[in-house]
Amino acid sequence: MQLPTILSGPIIRRTDPSTVNIWIATSVDLKVKAKIYRINHRNGYRYSLLRTKTINETIQLGKRLFIHLIKVSPKHRQFPTDQLLGYNLFFTDVSNTTTTLNSYHLLDQQNPHNLVYGDLKLPSFYINTKGKNNLLYGSCRKAYSQGYDALAGADLQVEENYNQVAERPSTLFLMGDQIYADDIPDPLISFIIDLGKALIGEEENLIELDDRLSTEPFFTSIDKIHGRGFIMKYFAEFTSSNADNHLIRLGEYAAMYLLSFGTQIWELAKEYGVFDAFDNVLENYYFMYPNLPHSETEYQKELEQHQTRYREQVELVYRFQENLYHVQRVLANTPTYMIFDDHDITDDWNITLNWVENVWNAPLGRHVISNGLAAYWAFQGWGNDPDQFSGAFKKQFQRYLSIFNTHSSSYHDWVELLWGFHNWHFTTPTIPRALFIDTRTMRAFDQQPIPTKIGTNIEENISSPQLVSEDGWRLLDLTLRSSNWSEGEPLILVSPTPLYGIGLIESTLNDYVYPLRTLGLPVQTMVDFEAWKYNSEGFTQFLQQIAAWNPSNCYLLSGDVHYAFAAQSNVTFENGQRISIHQFTSSPMNNMSFTGIWGSLMKKMVWLNSYRRKRQQIFRHCDMENNLVSESNRLSCPSDYYWREEIQYLTTGENSVIQTDNNIGLLSVDPDNVQNYLLKYFGLQLEKKTYEPIKR
Repeated sequence: MQLPTILSGPIIRRTDPSTVNIWIATSVDLKVKAKIYRINHRNGYRYSLLRTKTINETIQLGKRLFIHLIKVSPKHRQFPTDQLLGYNLFFTDVSNTTTTLNSYHLLDQQNPHNLVYGDLKLPSFYINTKGKNNLLYGSCRKAYSQGYDALAGADLQVEENYNQVAERPSTLFLMGDQIYADDIPDPLISFIIDLGKALIGEEENLIELDDRLSTEPFFTSIDKIHGRGFIMKYFAEFTSSNADNHLIRLGEYAAMYLLSFGTQIWELAKEYGVFDAFDNVLENYYFMYPNLPHSETEYQKELEQHQTRYREQVELVYRFQENLYHVQRVLANTPTYMIFDDHDITDDWNITLNWVENVWNAPLGRHVISNGLAAYWAFQGWGNDPDQFSGAFKKQFQRYLSIFNTHSSSYHDWVELLWGFHNWHFTTPTIPRALFIDTRTMRAFDQQPIPTKIGTNIEENISSPQLVSEDGWRLLDLTLRSSNWSEGEPLILVSPTPLYGIGLIESTLNDYVYPLRTLGLPVQTMVDFEAWKYNSEGFTQFLQQIAAWNPSNCYLLSGDVHYAFAAQSNVTFENGQRISIHQFTSSPMNNMSFTGIWGSLMKKMVWLNSYRRKRQQIFRHCDMENNLVSESNRLSCPSDYYWREEIQYLTTGENSVIQTDNNIGLLSVDPDNVQNYLLKYFGLQLEKKTYEPIKR
């Protein structure tokens, strides 16, 4: 497989006045340097080279996969702030030949996939330190979905204001599910498997982890389209309902990131045949029923299902890749921060203690989680706060990858390192400061029984997890306070899962779906039962931590739920302290869930529920037994409580509370107001939904 030199990127990562980090993936080992330029555009564009020093760190994930993080620092004082900066990269190979981004036509305006805006000559960015700041935020981006990828709309928003730093977005927050490792479309999985092998070079010997894979049908089905469902369920102990094409090997996770972040790999994918007619890929499918006389009816039914799904997914994947040049450009021009949610690794990741124990005790499951975390670190986590990862971490990480032997001590050290690492959270050097919360690996699982009733059946069940444990909150507190943030300053909290949801959805799950556990149904893994409110103790800890930090304004950004909305809550604690929280939720960027008959019905129910909430205040409190209690009016709160709150949902200019189309958020913060927008992309057109402004 002939791989391009640049596999993905460049992507601007952590950026502040003292450091600019640039991420890029290549198929050959190169020394990479960067040059930063001040761009003056008063009388035409002039580019002044800044004196800098470059440190290039490289991690080799495979024989033909090198991940570079280029750290650029000014030689004197700091980078210019609040003005346009540009950059170029310089690649030196083993023969001492040097090329630049322009050598790959990435700066050529004649190339429709170039990285520059307007009549600039270089990709650009700026470092915001004062005045107005514009932050893009979103989550949930699947490679096939109805509608258009809203992350492409973010690119149009930057393009519209590319030379006006007061209006141009300074930062992009990606808040989880940047890939869907458990839900890979049929047209892509064969290419992903082969591309992964080409990237890594060394074949992962999965049979060493589970010798059942040496027997049929598993030896063959594992590399077939739709052939992994049984393996993931019974060998890996996963619970995803869409695991038929689940990513397994490290190279497969890497391949999915390459396909999601830009255009470089897609020409190769097209040559491979990812958009071929169904008949051309039929032989790559796994069938549960053989094509024999005794099962001919079942085989034909299965064939029809495969064909229908394939044709639908081909159209959606084609639309996804059509707009990737927008995604590639916005990532190259906007400092970007990323946190995982479950689909970056697998659906239901760490959803219950039983899930964690089952997967850890399944060698294949343990291995897949390790691969997912390794890919997350290399493609997302490393650039968030590079100083957070010690030399010892990177050395131990690389040691296993250099030998790829699952029987080695370095492999077991690698697995322990990734499963035991609990510093994925981080702060950003933005104004306001943002703290990204890890709601996946910091969990606490409460084993105390709680009574559950459905009909006349009464049983005891375990409660939903606390999304952040007490130890987790201590780590988050230490990280925030060591970031030069001070009490009384504004604060952005990024939680992949919203603190506040839409009542109808959450209440339906809580009151009617979750109790079905008493009948033996595994509803916690059938439904994403992971909102903060489902564990009232964890919900209270979140509020108490915000109160302890005591920011002047608290803005909570979130995604995950596949609908967008904004809410404001005023919380009063038993000691009289009051805090205000403004939550802005943007989801999905590309994974519309409210489709089809049931989707339309749910959308109408949610709309009706949210319509009643317009301009209406909702009152609830937490009683002394840690129960969340809804109040019928202001006067129904008892005299003793831990806290009580008044919640109000904000509306757009169209007087709407909820948005279910693909969208990405834009939060504009200035000294006087906070303005929230939702951006929707419809094939070269950008639609903006505007919420009511909030006084600071």
